[in-house]
Order: sequence, then C-alpha cells, then structure tokens
Amino acid sequence: MSCQALPDEPLHGSNLMVAMARAAQAGGAKGIRANSPDDIAAIRQAVDLPVIGIFKQFHPQVEVYITPTFDSAQAVVKAGADIVALDATPRLRPDHVEVPALIGRIKAELGVPVLADISTLEEGIAAVKMGADLIATTLVGHTPYTAHQKEFDREFIRFLAQSIDAPVIAEGGIWSPEEALGALEAGAFAVVVGSAITRPQLITKRFVHKMQEYRRGESGDG
Repeated sequence: MSCQALPDEPLHGSNLMVAMARAAQAGGAKGIRANSPDDIAAIRQAVDLPVIGIFKQFHPQVEVYITPTFDSAQAVVKAGADIVALDATPRLRPDHVEVPALIGRIKAELGVPVLADISTLEEGIAAVKMGADLIATTLVGHTPYTAHQKEFDREFIRFLAQSIDAPVIAEGGIWSPEEALGALEAGAFAVVVGSAITRPQLITKRFVHKMQEYRRGESGDG
C-alpha cells in the first residue's frame, strides 16, 4: 500500500500516514510505500511491515523528484526504510549523477535493495543491468515521452516481466481488485496500490465525475 500525501493534500502529516499504514496492515497489506524521512520513521514505529522508502524532492528545471540524490536515499534508509525506490529514468537529476552510479552507491554504502521506478521497457532492462533489485511501473504515463500511455497496462507488465530477470512491481493506475489481479496474472511479483485507497479526495472525485456524467446524459446535455 502506498501511504503518501503531499503538503497540498488534505491528509498530509505523519500522524495521518501512520493511521493509514495501520489501516492498510489491518486490511492485509504486505508492505508500505512511504514518502519522506518523517513519515517513514513514524510508520516504521507503528507497523511491522517492510517499508519501501522514497523522498520526493522538487527542484527547479529538474524533472526527477523521486529520491533524486544519494543524500535523499541515505535519509530514507536512516529513517527505517527496508528498500529504497528511486526514479531510474535517464532524465536530468539535481546533482547530475548518473543512475548507475547512484544505484551502485546506495547498494554499496547503505546496504539495501533498490527498487527502480521506470516508464518504458528499455528503462526497465537498463535498470536491471545497473544493479536494481526490483523494477516498478510507477512512472508509466508520467514522463513526457510516455504521457500518451495509460498508467495501468497489462500487456506492458507482461512484456516487462518476460524481458527482465528481476521481480516486477505493478504500480500506477490500479483502481480495482480486478486490475490488481490482472497485474499478477500478467506476471507482476507484487502490486502497489495508492490513490484508489489512500487519497479520499481522488476517490470522491471519481464518484462525483461519474454521477455528473449520468446527470448530463439524463438531461440530454451530453
């Protein structure tokens, strides 16, 4: 379960993310993906599940923000993360470090597995060669060159799983148990679900949108 809320979101705050993580564990989640050292440390104390740690840091004129530097990776490990997830796309990073060097340093100096967030098959294959231990589809549809693609794509998951010798984590655009099952059937080792469960404002928006569509159709406006 991905338990995250950015500063501009209603549920932002470590205490709320702890409550979310506890609820996820009670519901049967087998791991938590969490953002920022503060949230990770609080969740680490509250649940006995593996924690995938990320640190979203936004820099001007730099597209990469998911654990973009070694210092950000070190901070999440110090906070208690069992796995470090990072953006493994070849885009510019704030310290200009290359992804292979970053992955190598994390594994050598911090001693934790690396989960590579990718957006294309080529990036997934490259990340494995760089030493990433797991590959996640987190960034599909979220890079400029994949913006035309839908986040959840069973065939992409299948092709990726068949093309690499590393566990594939399906993440992004999974809104139902049926889609989660579809990801497993396509070859995913595990599934990370976030917004469909942990972002009430987006869940509400989906309901409202569907009902508005119905009302427009009923009135003949659509």
